[in-house]
Amino acid sequence: MIRDSGFGIRQALASAPAVLPAAEMNVGGELLRVIASLVAIIAMILVAGWVTRRLQRRPGGGGRRIRCVESFAIGARERLLLLDADGKRLLIGTGPGGMRTLHVYDGAAPQETVPAASNEPAKPVFGDLLARLRARP
Repeated sequence: MIRDSGFGIRQALASAPAVLPAAEMNVGGELLRVIASLVAIIAMILVAGWVTRRLQRRPGGGGRRIRCVESFAIGARERLLLLDADGKRLLIGTGPGGMRTLHVYDGAAPQETVPAASNEPAKPVFGDLLARLRARP
């Protein structure tokens, strides 16, 4: 039988590194760092969206030769489109099978006319409101 005199345990304890006291943590500073990081990430997301929107705009967008005057849903996947293209007005049918020209109107496309003013103020259309919000830089 081998008896341990405790020498091995004392030697192991003596050679072990001393336990250092835990460093004090600055909770306020850490919270400030986390909040600043969150604000920086949100700012980067907003800047990326702004840059993407600016890059998608075409410089010559005002001189387009094709314009959709009106769209009308006939069914779940079928639509009628009234287009102005190079001064002609076209009636196009679209659906799962593709697109077909249904009618080409003779003469030039009529000019947009301003409706006569009425006593009631015009109610804004939701699409117009969205377009105005998107147009803001």
